[in-house]
Amino acid sequence: MISPFLVLVIGTCLTNSLVPEKEKDPKYWRDQAQQTLKYALSLQNLNTNVAKNVIMFLGDGMGVSTVTATRILKGQLHHNPGEETRLEMDKFPYVALSKTYNTNAQVPDSAGTATAYLCGVKANEGTVGVSAATQRTQCNTTQGNEVTSILRWAKDAGKSVGIVTTTRVNHATPSAAYAHSADRDWYSDNEMPPEALSQGCKDIAYQLMHNIKDIEVIMGGGRKYMFPKNKTDVEYEMDEKSRGTRLDGLNLIDIWKNFKPRHKHSHYVWNRTELLALDPYTVDYLLGLFEPGDMQYELNRNNVTDPSLSEMMEIAIKILSKNPRGFFLLVEGGRIDHGHHEGKAKQALHEAVEMDRAIGKAGVMTSLEDTLTVVTADHSHVFTFGGYTPRGNSIFGLAPMVSDTDKKPFTAILYGNGPGYKVVGGERENVSMVDYAHNNYQAQSAVPLRHETHGGEDVAVFAKGPMAHLLHGVHEQNYIPHVMAYAACIGANQDHCASASSAGGPSSPGPLLLLLALLPVGILF
Repeated sequence: MISPFLVLVIGTCLTNSLVPEKEKDPKYWRDQAQQTLKYALSLQNLNTNVAKNVIMFLGDGMGVSTVTATRILKGQLHHNPGEETRLEMDKFPYVALSKTYNTNAQVPDSAGTATAYLCGVKANEGTVGVSAATQRTQCNTTQGNEVTSILRWAKDAGKSVGIVTTTRVNHATPSAAYAHSADRDWYSDNEMPPEALSQGCKDIAYQLMHNIKDIEVIMGGGRKYMFPKNKTDVEYEMDEKSRGTRLDGLNLIDIWKNFKPRHKHSHYVWNRTELLALDPYTVDYLLGLFEPGDMQYELNRNNVTDPSLSEMMEIAIKILSKNPRGFFLLVEGGRIDHGHHEGKAKQALHEAVEMDRAIGKAGVMTSLEDTLTVVTADHSHVFTFGGYTPRGNSIFGLAPMVSDTDKKPFTAILYGNGPGYKVVGGERENVSMVDYAHNNYQAQSAVPLRHETHGGEDVAVFAKGPMAHLLHGVHEQNYIPHVMAYAACIGANQDHCASASSAGGPSSPGPLLLLLALLPVGILF
């Protein structure tokens, strides 16, 4: 029960908070609801075109509480209260929930989940591109249990494909698109145990260059995993941690170049200046590795050396769009997750705002008629915000009252566990004595951990474009790529595509496809 004191404080704050004048008029809310209703009724006319293009945006760790906080931050960055703001993903007409558990984990990791939403098969924690028959770290359980991804299905159908991420290109999320590994941490052979090497398993960076040799666009971090051990990094010459890691002596950049046909235009770039100097309409293959490890947080990004996620994505779409058969593009806002793990909510939320910016830019560059766009997360985090904050309260600000137990203030944003747990003089730290608006401020947590953990609740799936209506209700996470493949007429389930002219563009789906689109999903799958 809330104490009378808290009620008085909260009531005063809310009364004094700025309520936009138009919101005081009931007509504003009624008109808004009627407009929303009119739009909802228009959705009865289903888009059953064949999806020439499929774009998947993956916000790593972007749980529902993160989406809401990102919405408020985006609004406040534009000098608005924030709560009424619409993210680009908020504008998508279809929303579902995804059950994120791994086959052996109630609270999942990013590898098993990536296998689910890219390969269509749930898997064990820590494994990528393999079924649940593969045990983590056990190389000898890999062979025969490999599963392919929607990126592979798209490539086999003649589409162009691309991967854009703010993490290492051989990190958990992107690796499930092309690799089959019993351990997500096998970035290069340097991180693999001798037993796995002797049994013939290959590291993830090696697999990136060899498993699907004609991926048109690869952009992100992870440069050091491509070069021989101790090779000096081109950007951080004095930093030993940035040097090459490979024990086999391979230069995977040279291997990538040698795999490309001589009559094609292939480019390897390592900084933003080189990237933006390219004419994407004349580029056939692009490999961009902008950091030795993960890319810098958006708030810390060097505008000369590191491109933003939206800049990388824009160039990727321009390159991939040249294929008349269309494309599949995976775009990961991967460092949302890292910000949360470090308890740095400001970093995490600014990463999410940047991903939303990329979503908007992709919408301008593509058409609802032939492009299915799906936005989702792999898992959530134990991130929350509350404290009866008034309208327009800074998302990084204080709650309007002090604790009725220890008489100290607290921020609206808190974590269930993580590195923000601090005790000073035997008591909870007084946050008014620190700069809680700092980019790297670690929000307080209930339980001390070096790294904050994932959350186990369902995550949202936003969809627009052809067959987006098939994402509705509550689904197992592995259902997602089956919908994308169905919409694009790729992969195993293509019976409904028989009457479609081709997967090379929007087409009339014919009576069979229309009938199937109207059937309950449980009948289709």
